[in-house]
Amino acid sequence: MEISTVNHSFNDAIRQIVQLFFDIAEDIKVKSVLEEDGFNLIAFAEIFVNDKKGTGKATAKITAERRFVSDLIKKSVSLACREISDMPSPWGISTGIRPAKEARRMLDEGKTDIEILSFLEQEMWITEEKALLSLDVAKREKEILKNKRENGASIYVGIPFCPTRCAYCSFISQAVAHNEKFIEPYVKALIKEIEATAKLCEKRGDSIETIYFGGGTPTALSVQNLRTLIDAVKKNFDVSNLREFTVEAGRPDTFTEEMVSMLYDSGVKRISINPQTMNDKTLKLIGRCHSASQTVDAFKMAKKYDFSINADLIAGLPEENAEDFKYTMDELLKLEPDAVTVHTMYLKRAARLIDEFSKYRFVTEANSMVSYAKLKLEENGYNPYYLYKQKNTLGNLENTAFAKSGHECLYNIYIMEEVQTIFALGGGASTKIVKDGEISRIYNPKDAADYIRRIDEITEKKGFLNSPDRKKAKLFNE
Repeated sequence: MEISTVNHSFNDAIRQIVQLFFDIAEDIKVKSVLEEDGFNLIAFAEIFVNDKKGTGKATAKITAERRFVSDLIKKSVSLACREISDMPSPWGISTGIRPAKEARRMLDEGKTDIEILSFLEQEMWITEEKALLSLDVAKREKEILKNKRENGASIYVGIPFCPTRCAYCSFISQAVAHNEKFIEPYVKALIKEIEATAKLCEKRGDSIETIYFGGGTPTALSVQNLRTLIDAVKKNFDVSNLREFTVEAGRPDTFTEEMVSMLYDSGVKRISINPQTMNDKTLKLIGRCHSASQTVDAFKMAKKYDFSINADLIAGLPEENAEDFKYTMDELLKLEPDAVTVHTMYLKRAARLIDEFSKYRFVTEANSMVSYAKLKLEENGYNPYYLYKQKNTLGNLENTAFAKSGHECLYNIYIMEEVQTIFALGGGASTKIVKDGEISRIYNPKDAADYIRRIDEITEKKGFLNSPDRKKAKLFNE
């Protein structure tokens, strides 16, 4: 993408808007000009995509607020894109990962519902449906965060292994069968990082509030290996005030009585069973290698224990239409999960389906799928409490978590709202240190082999995070 600007330098804002409408691999040129007439700021935009041209103009009273000017630029570019693209943009000029953030900010300022909705719809160009969703989620987050501990912190443990790699996956996950030689060394390396991080946590005086084992698929490990990691966390960290312990047992084909029993006996109280779809044809197409009946069996097994169960679904999977998704939604509700997260299909360059990206991105039924899910879930007592957006989703739609009262995932809210420190351990893990309103991010190597090889370096640098010599810790970001 080629961007030229006059009288401003909001290139990132322009890029964010253009990516909502077009694949950036296309031949795209954008020109953006900012002018003023003494009373108003005027933003002009021209966009050329292949042989098409779009223009846009947005005007507002002069203000010195940088964010306001950025939004004006976004509006002009959005108008230009809409002239030559049919891609919907239900979230208007809101391009961040946390679309409920603006509503939360306005709630904290004491704004009324009418004021918030008016701003979201008229100034941010968010549709009424999404504005209401954003406000609804912001209210629930605000209520839940009232009970967050001041010195609270969370632990994330990343397990980058799965039974197979899904066709749409862009994570660092690796198939167990082809990477078995890395598993034992990875577990040993992870224990080293657990021990080093626990010392840092103790020095800082953090109180562990939630633990989240994610991936990948943690239950793709053997029962013994997963138990060893859970025991290491419980041994090294003070978990006496723990409020939530989650393990993503996401793949039904990793479920056994021994695994489920071990999780429960280890103090895990929340698990995810993620069918993604209840259509066997789709499961085979996307490389899931399990059946819908295995999802049912996994739920039956888990229901024997007192778990809070979340289930993930994906709207807009390849070759699925609205009726296929409705079938999945209806079948899942029969299993009575405590929470359901509805993801919208998205693809990154690392996904196997990326070659067919343009076809999947324009699925017109995605919005009806997402709307149907919200309708059915709310009818059955589930409420939205967690919301985020990703780039390249079908129809520029969102991912929303719904839960019955008392079954909301605290960890998900904490990490998304960036309100507490998250100690992230394992390959590809990203730690967030929250202190005095500032956030420092620390990234572990993504590749499992690289993580294993560099574990001594990782643990050594982590020791500098709470010391005056923080420059040594900054090398983490390299």
